[in-house]
Amino acid sequence: MADPTPQDRFSVVIVGGGAAGITIAAQLKRQRPNLSVAIIEPSTTHAYQPGWTLVGAGVMTLAETLRQEGGLIPKDVTWLRDSAVSFEPDANTVTLASGRVVEYRRLVVCPGLQLDWDKIEGLPETLGRNGVTSNYSRETAAYTWECIRHLDGGKALFTQPPMPIKCAGAPQKIVYLASDHWRKEGSLHRTEVDFSIAGDALFGVSYFVPSLQRQIDFYGINLHKKENLIKVDGEKREATFQIVGTDETVVRKFDMLHVVPPQSAPDFVKKSPLANAGGWLDVDPSSLRHVKYDTVFGAGDVLGTSNAKTAAAAREQAPVVVTNVLASLDGRPQTGAYDGYGACPLTVAYGKVVLAEFLYGGKVAPSFPYDQRKPSRFAWLLKTEVFPRLYWQGMLKGHDVKVKHKVKESA
Repeated sequence: MADPTPQDRFSVVIVGGGAAGITIAAQLKRQRPNLSVAIIEPSTTHAYQPGWTLVGAGVMTLAETLRQEGGLIPKDVTWLRDSAVSFEPDANTVTLASGRVVEYRRLVVCPGLQLDWDKIEGLPETLGRNGVTSNYSRETAAYTWECIRHLDGGKALFTQPPMPIKCAGAPQKIVYLASDHWRKEGSLHRTEVDFSIAGDALFGVSYFVPSLQRQIDFYGINLHKKENLIKVDGEKREATFQIVGTDETVVRKFDMLHVVPPQSAPDFVKKSPLANAGGWLDVDPSSLRHVKYDTVFGAGDVLGTSNAKTAAAAREQAPVVVTNVLASLDGRPQTGAYDGYGACPLTVAYGKVVLAEFLYGGKVAPSFPYDQRKPSRFAWLLKTEVFPRLYWQGMLKGHDVKVKHKVKESA
């Protein structure tokens, strides 16, 4: 293969132009305008994915969550509109789908994760019709709202696959919003709502579970733990679940089925020398530098760290990566440290949100001086009005949007 040309050499190469990638590129250029930076990203559309729960609930339109990728690439950052297919960390190169080889001094890997729709038998063939939908898909988030508002009684199933997944609260957010809609429409009493989760806990941070369980009970939702969706028959409107840890299955009829697919690291990361045993990017949880390759850093959903995979996590990780990449280029000590912060605004009703904020180890770390376990109108305004603006106007433009959080000692 030909050696990289001067045009294919950059000080920093970023794989992925999503929330983490654009934010890191913008912050790098703010701090060091003359740094040569490239973003490898094949998509021409950029999505504010936290908004898709609201699209599925009829609060936001899909168009409001989308922007042109080209308009978000920071000034003087080279956009390589191509896909990364392999890494050669010993040679400091990335190979693209076109065959182009890109050389870097420092690499930031943040391509997000992949949605494994085909791991559920029959799902790809029926998704988007027969009442089968998902807020995790740009193509079907709006169809979720169609399914919810046209359901007048019957059986509604909602699923959550094994962890890790992006925004672990999203599968239950739409359960509550749908139930609240049916309650207001007067049809909830004749609608059977089931929420099947592959895990054994409603939420990964126990501090918030009693508050969420109250919502489950209030709406009369049937919560099924250790049930993993493995098959969908859209024509028959049947969903098959495996009881986790056994060969036993249970088949449920549905009028509406909201599916959250299994998720994993992108295949090109899984098969690379950068992956850990689970296929995720193997970085130090604090510095976000690769455990083996000193020139490689990571951020966002691809990380093999234990934090929640949310936009809030990417927002907190970006300045850590930027600090450590620049220090690394300069030969200075790398002082950036990520504490595992993630935030999950759990929409428990229209106009009400339980705002879960936490660090590594499930340590509760609220940013606001009230009991965030209590459903709040204030947090709903954050979710629907403030956070989207913060994302487009602050985070993606390279502003270090600091939301001070403090560990709650008594949690």
